[in-house]
Amino acid sequence: MRLILGSGSPRRRELLAQIGVIADEIRAPEIDETPRRGELPRPYCVRLACEKARAIRASDDEIVLSADTTVALGRRILGKPEDAGEAAEFLYNLSGRRHRVVTAVAVRRGDRLWQRDVVTQVRMKRLTDAEINAYLATDDWRGKAGGYGIQGPAGAFIPWINGSFTAVVGLPLAETANLLAAAGYPLYEAAA
Repeated sequence: MRLILGSGSPRRRELLAQIGVIADEIRAPEIDETPRRGELPRPYCVRLACEKARAIRASDDEIVLSADTTVALGRRILGKPEDAGEAAEFLYNLSGRRHRVVTAVAVRRGDRLWQRDVVTQVRMKRLTDAEINAYLATDDWRGKAGGYGIQGPAGAFIPWINGSFTAVVGLPLAETANLLAAAGYPLYEAAA
């Protein structure tokens, strides 16, 4: 049984390693991640995770694992910022407010697809201009939904979460382990 990780995210590889799972291969899918008109954050995130899983070619003895994470401020989707200006805009909008981080996971084996999504409430402290500028200078915001990564320097901006920390990083481990087990991945078998 081979596991294909449908994501180029180094954070997802690191999270999987925490539960003893090493992907046999990485195949990052090329899909359009543009939200549909009027699409809400949670359905958007679920759609992308499922589309990623379906977009990857896999044989019958391969399990595909894909995920998507987005930051939701009300009904607004804050994806990966295009540049430092957009990252700054996201951080100013999130400053001093609660928001939701949605991570959807999809596991596919053959024609079967298993999916779960996790919503975590996150509060960001009120940020100063100096804090935002210093964070932007680290480049840690690049490639991260909402323009920040809780597992890096921006962790100092987050005094409170309600839900799954690993989902905010990019992969809810408990739910992912359950999906892999449902698909027949030998997650808990002892090495011989």
